[in-house]
Formats: sequence, C-alpha cells, structure tokens
Amino acid sequence: MNTIKNRVKQGKTVNLFLSGVGGQGVIIASNIITEVAMHAGFDVKKSEVHGMSQRGGSVTSQVRFGKKVFSPLIKKGSVDVLLAFEQLESIRFIENLKPEGAVIFNDLQIIPLTVYSMNIKYPNNIEELCKKITPHVFSVNATKAAEDLGNIRITNTIMLGTLSTFLEFDKELWEQVISERVPSKTIDLNKEAFAIGRSLVT
Repeated sequence: MNTIKNRVKQGKTVNLFLSGVGGQGVIIASNIITEVAMHAGFDVKKSEVHGMSQRGGSVTSQVRFGKKVFSPLIKKGSVDVLLAFEQLESIRFIENLKPEGAVIFNDLQIIPLTVYSMNIKYPNNIEELCKKITPHVFSVNATKAAEDLGNIRITNTIMLGTLSTFLEFDKELWEQVISERVPSKTIDLNKEAFAIGRSLVT
C-alpha cells in the first residue's frame, strides 16, 4: 500500500503485528524484519509472546520502526500491517489494526484444540470478516507454495516476500538479511521462496 510506503519514506513509525501458531517461524520472520529495518537506518523495537507455542498455541510479535521509537508495544488500533500465518490468527488480532491498515493472511487452517474439545465451528468466512474492518485484505496460499518448493518450513519466507511489497526496503536488503539468517544450504531455496511471496500480491 502506498500509504505505508510513504510512512517509511517520511521516517514515520510503522507498526507491524505478526501472528501465527507455534512452529510456523513467526519469531524468525520478525527477527528478519527487525534487521532489515535496522540496516535501512531506522530505530527499531520488537516484542514477542510465545504463549503455548510448543503445543500449537498462538505466537505473536510486534515490530515498530521509524526515526525514533520509544516503546516496542503497539497501541490497539494502530497496526499498519497484520501478517497472519494462519487464517484464524487474522481475526484473533484484527482489533489492533488501523481502519486503513492491511491484513495479509496465509490461506491455511490449523484447528485449535478448543475447537476440537468444545465442538466449535471453525469460521469459513475469514476474508469477509476481515473486510468488515478494512478493505485491504490479502489472502496468500503461502503454505501451498512452500509445499510446491518441497519444504513447508519456508512458509515464513514466502510470507515475508509478500509483506516486503508493502514496505519501501530494497529487495536486495531483504535477500541479504535472509541469507544471513537461514542455514547456508537453504539460502537459494529461501531466496526463491521470497521471490514467490513477492509475486503473490500484485
């Protein structure tokens, strides 16, 4: 979105909220975003909540960058981009989004334990629910793309590729930081995943 890119150009604080399920690489993704913003010359603050991540619980991370950032925590209603690694995670935290903010969610359903144990129906209209809050909703099939590349663990890199199209950072800078963060034998694969992620939103 041009408004978010303009905020980056102007040095205004940009608020990103990442949410997913334990094991999806949310924290690694937020670490990469943090380093990219730092290399670009911004002040950056980050916070994270692991929850019951080892049992498939929700994992979140908040990343803020700008000329000067004083707190790692984002006020409710101030998130510029909500990056959800699973469908339900987008609804769980959408109240944090600005009215003009954007939601990017992975078209993947991971049924929570409470849904099984309490016989609760998983919502099948996630995109519609998100659009009640903002018109800027983008569904990407990142997990399917990762499976096609032969490694589901690179789903988070595909999601980063999609997110990168909303931010005014050089593609080469993203690739540099990703290459420094992933195992050396997977660098080329992660670069390909990042490129695919960039192509999923036009």
